[in-house]
Amino acid sequence: MKFSEQWLREWVSPALTTQELADQVTMAGLEVDGIEPVAAAFHGVVVAEVVELAPHPDADKLSVCQVDDGVERLQVVCGAPNVASGQKIAFARVGAVLPSEDGKGFTIKQAKLRGVESRGMVCSASELGLDSETSAGILVLPAAAPVGDDLRDYLLLDDSTIEVDLTPNRGDCLSVQGMAREVGVLNRLPLQAPELEAVPAEHDETFTVRIEDGDGCPRYLGRVIKDVDVTAETPLWMAERLRRGGVRTIDPVVDITNYVMLELGQPLHAFDRDNLSDAIEVRRARQGESLVLLDGQSVELSQDTLLIADSSGPLAIAGVMGGEHSGVSTDTRDIFLEAAHFSPLAVAGQARNYGLHTDASHRFERGVDPELVRQAAERATALLRDITGGRPGPLTEVSATASGSAPHEAVVLRRSRLDQALDKVLADDEVSEILERLGMAVVEVEQGWRAGIPSWRFDIAIEEDLIEEVARIHGYNRLPARHPRAHLGPRPDNEARRPLAALRNRMVSRGYFEAVTYSFVAPELQQTLLPGAESPELANPISSDLSVMRASLFPGLIRALEHNLNRQQSRVRLFETGLVFRGRLDELEQIPMLGALVCGSREPEGWSSGNQDVDFFDLKGDLESLIALGDDAAAWSFEAATHPSLHPGQSARVLRQGQEVGWIGKLHPAVRAQLGLKTETLLFEVQIEALSQGHVPAFKPLSRYPEVRRDLAFLVDAGQPVQALLDILHAQAGEWLVDAHLFDVYQGKGVPEGRKSIALGLTWQHPSRTLNDDEINQLVDSIVEASRSNLGAELRG
Repeated sequence: MKFSEQWLREWVSPALTTQELADQVTMAGLEVDGIEPVAAAFHGVVVAEVVELAPHPDADKLSVCQVDDGVERLQVVCGAPNVASGQKIAFARVGAVLPSEDGKGFTIKQAKLRGVESRGMVCSASELGLDSETSAGILVLPAAAPVGDDLRDYLLLDDSTIEVDLTPNRGDCLSVQGMAREVGVLNRLPLQAPELEAVPAEHDETFTVRIEDGDGCPRYLGRVIKDVDVTAETPLWMAERLRRGGVRTIDPVVDITNYVMLELGQPLHAFDRDNLSDAIEVRRARQGESLVLLDGQSVELSQDTLLIADSSGPLAIAGVMGGEHSGVSTDTRDIFLEAAHFSPLAVAGQARNYGLHTDASHRFERGVDPELVRQAAERATALLRDITGGRPGPLTEVSATASGSAPHEAVVLRRSRLDQALDKVLADDEVSEILERLGMAVVEVEQGWRAGIPSWRFDIAIEEDLIEEVARIHGYNRLPARHPRAHLGPRPDNEARRPLAALRNRMVSRGYFEAVTYSFVAPELQQTLLPGAESPELANPISSDLSVMRASLFPGLIRALEHNLNRQQSRVRLFETGLVFRGRLDELEQIPMLGALVCGSREPEGWSSGNQDVDFFDLKGDLESLIALGDDAAAWSFEAATHPSLHPGQSARVLRQGQEVGWIGKLHPAVRAQLGLKTETLLFEVQIEALSQGHVPAFKPLSRYPEVRRDLAFLVDAGQPVQALLDILHAQAGEWLVDAHLFDVYQGKGVPEGRKSIALGLTWQHPSRTLNDDEINQLVDSIVEASRSNLGAELRG
């Protein structure tokens, strides 16, 4: 909302400077975005009159003017096409300083133009900084302008334009009246509103109005005004106030409706009476209707659009913009002036649906005082009569009952709740006074106060709204400022758990980059990777390829891989942490997971690095590094299994204490081909809860006695997992086994076909004595016998 400070001070003028006024309004919750002077800095410019006009003897486009500046008659050469004898003009005397682009000012000097002496300069609006666009001619002042007066004083240019950034709930302040009301409340000053009296009818013609949608338009007023002179000139004082409010002048009828809107906050519209037929109808659009708007845009109307229409069809989108056919033109003689109240719900979103944003829609969407309609109609009628010579007819009013068209009637404010929220006790008289100054009808009740809400405050509906009003009028800076207190004790740190930050740091230390992807994925991609996976479908997705919740981290990581491969990044290491969503909405599982994806070379490119690609065991090593953080590797195992998106021969189910917690493997070749990926890709996904669990570190004394090592090589079936052999080994090796690891797998010469050799290194150590050979041999025999009977393993000679 932009407005002239001088205009505001005609309504209410506190003893504050411009900056103090802006600060006060800002502290009341109406943030001032900027303060700008209404005109550039200049001096030495006066009101003058062109007494005589003659053509320049040596230039066709120049004129020689005799100008009376109130002190003497001066000869001035002027090149403006609109200069004429008898005009009152803005005249810069010799020595006057006009604004310039460099900010230093331009001094007017006596000069000769094509041999003719010129003593001064006849100014245009743009040369005085009164118009942002280059003016086509000089600034012509009203005939009543007093010759010799300083132009700044005459046009009241020592003024500022104040721009306030209003929140959407304060539509009542989108007018000078609304801002004046706020300033008056803050300074305990009454409003000096202009006198608005009913304009008597000068003829009997009326125009029928019918309201079909009472919820959308509870109240509609209109009157026929005859013999309007659309060619009349908008008064300079009105044009200046419109300019300072950010509105350009068009013609007197439009200017008057805009002026009343800025002054009172009620949008108005004028129709060409000769282009209306039968009656005005306020209704919803019908199938197939269209409208050419005032800006020339043709729109197809949706059936939920509230319209102003007549028997020939739509005339305007209610509360947004009028139609071109029924608009006022230079040929208009009679108009039908509309002043209506449209429900915010009926107008909200309509302008946006048609790619529009108008001053009217901006106000109606936020709520316009329903009691303003008659006041605005009378104000506009009086101005139209005085400026255009129009003759008004009787005022036609049609009302309809509409739920929710007016604010709540009364809201109770409890004393206890007010004291609690403000952390300060205000006197009862002060609270009552604040509410009454805000225009509320206040009645004291047992609990506190009951406030009748004025018609212009659409934003007050509950007790908290009243608390806010009391706080901001009393002054936020007058409320006590206290630091919050909290009695906090130290929280025990569960050392058995590994924080998510530790898991992330480990992945980064192993060369991975963290990816953050959407929790929504394309349903086609999810079905490709996880056939039959069930996860919630979004009712209102942001796009068609992000329409289901992810059941796995794999889809997001693969999309991130594609993004990198498309940008020539052939070596990719990504990990992500986040929730996956499995099941129907009514019994949805939300599981925190950690996923990773790798592809490309094993080592970064370099002179000493090889060109081997990453394989299954590289990724498995990274996962085992995460597992090692929990110091509980014995609880984990990998079990060969098939997964719909993983390679059948290079995939495994990840188990913790026998329970499935994730998957690891190479992307299935068929899936990779379907996705158009040309590089081998490996992935894993594990529950964060499982990775976070571990043992509390505990000291274990070191044995002073020697270790005993035995290396055993077993012949087993080629498809036999090593884990099964390790499980038997741990079960039979006794409590003194301190290490068991695989150090060789061999197939080839000396090993029967269909078999493989697995070599294990076993180390025993007793904490308090030296182990003898008989004890070790007995344990080895037990391991060999159990392996033979359970797995068919043979000890290799």
